Amino acid sequence: MKIDRIELLHLKLRLVRPFETSFGRVEDKDTVIVRAESGGVAGYGEAPAAAAPNYSYETVQTVWHVLRDFLAPKLRDADVRTPLERLFASVRGHPMAKAGLEMAVLDLEAQRAGRTLSEWLGGTRDEIPTGISLGIEDRVESLLERVEEAAARGYRRVKVKIKPGWDVDVVEAIRRRWPALPLMVDANGAYRLADAGPVERLDAFHLMMIEQPLDYQDLLDHAELQKRLRTPLCLDESIRSPDDGRRALAVGACRIVNIKQARVGGPFQAKALHDVCAARNAPVWCGGLLESGIGRAHNIALASLPNFSMPGDISASERYFAEDVIDPPVTVSPAGFIQVPTRPGLGYTVLESRLDKYCVRREFIL
Repeated sequence: MKIDRIELLHLKLRLVRPFETSFGRVEDKDTVIVRAESGGVAGYGEAPAAAAPNYSYETVQTVWHVLRDFLAPKLRDADVRTPLERLFASVRGHPMAKAGLEMAVLDLEAQRAGRTLSEWLGGTRDEIPTGISLGIEDRVESLLERVEEAAARGYRRVKVKIKPGWDVDVVEAIRRRWPALPLMVDANGAYRLADAGPVERLDAFHLMMIEQPLDYQDLLDHAELQKRLRTPLCLDESIRSPDDGRRALAVGACRIVNIKQARVGGPFQAKALHDVCAARNAPVWCGGLLESGIGRAHNIALASLPNFSMPGDISASERYFAEDVIDPPVTVSPAGFIQVPTRPGLGYTVLESRLDKYCVRREFIL
C-alpha cells in the first residue's frame, strides 16, 4: 500500500472536569491526530502525548518533530504494511509518535480489506468490560460523589489516583461505604520503597491491584514490595516494550500489566506484550491517556484480544469530553460493557468538522 498523504493535527480538547494525578492537574487534553490517505481512503491514529513531559518524556512538540522529520519520511514511496516496527527501527524511543502513525496505517489497511480493527488484530470479543479512572479531588467527599456516580453507571471497577497524603484514609472511606466494590489504586510512581508504608497498609482493603506505586525505572524495588503484599502489583510506566514485560514478570515485579499501545509503540507492540503476558498467565487490561474518540476506538479494538481479562480504563466519551471527534460517541451499557464496532477499520465516523473546531495547528508532512 502506498501512502499518498499524511497530515498532523494538534488538538486541544477541554475536559468535562479537571483531572488530577500525582503528576499534577490538567483541564485540557492536548493530543496529536495522524491522518493518512491512500487511494482516496483516510485512516486515523492518535499520539496522545501531553503538553508537558510528566507521564512520559514525549510531548506534543516532540511527537510533531519526530513524526514530521523522521518517521513519516520513511513512508514516502514505500510499500507500507503493518507492523511498522522494522521500518522505524533506526529511530530510538518515541513510542507515542510511532504508535500514532502505525494506528493510522492500520486503520487504512483494515478499511481496504473490509475488516474491523479487532479482526485485523485477532480480537475475540464483541464487547469489552470497562472501568473508570477517577482523579485526585480537593475533598474526600467529592471523590465519594464521583465513585457513587461511577457505580450507578455500571462501571465494572473503579480506579482512584493516590499520592502521599491522599491514600490510606481515602481508600478506607471508599471501602467503608462500598465494601465489595471492585476497586484499585494508581500512584503513577509517587512513592519510594523507603516510604512505601502507606502502600503496604492498603493491603488491608482487598483491592484488585495497586498500580505503579514506585519509580518507573525500578523493577527490583517493585519486586521487593510485591513480596510484602498480598495485593497484586500492576505496572504501567515501567513497561515500555514486550521485553520489559517479560523482565518484570520474571523478577516478580508485578502480577498484572496495564497495556497502553501509545506507551509501547503501537498496536502490534501492544499485541506482542499481550502475548508475552498470556504465555506467563499474567492478566492484562487496557489503560488510557485521555485519548479522543480516535485513540479510544483503537483501544477498544486492542482490548478485544483474549488476555484482556480485566476491565480497562476505556470509559465513555462523555466521561471526559462534552463532544467527541467521532460519531457515534463511545458509550457504556448499564452492565458496564462497550460494544466492539463491526464496521471496517476504526468502526466510527471521524467528524472532520470537530477536528477543525479543536485544531490549534495542522501540517501536511507527506
